[in-house]
Amino acid sequence: MPIKSQAQRRKFAELLIKGEISPETFEEWNRAAGSARLPERLHPKKGVKAKRKARAKGKTKPRASRARKSRRPARKHR
Repeated sequence: MPIKSQAQRRKFAELLIKGEISPETFEEWNRAAGSARLPERLHPKKGVKAKRKARAKGKTKPRASRARKSRRPARKHR
């Protein structure tokens, strides 16, 4: 299993230091990744969405009724 990200490389190096994996395994995985520039994380965590603020509910005023205005002149009937 080749290392796919910088975070994995750090984690496997930590496991190597703790003695949970062998140096041969770490070298094999690290060598498979090569000297390529690896991303920090393979699947970045999704950002936390900001909560929408609730608007204060106040008294609503009734709308004044408007007279309808015609936008164009009325057609003449024959």
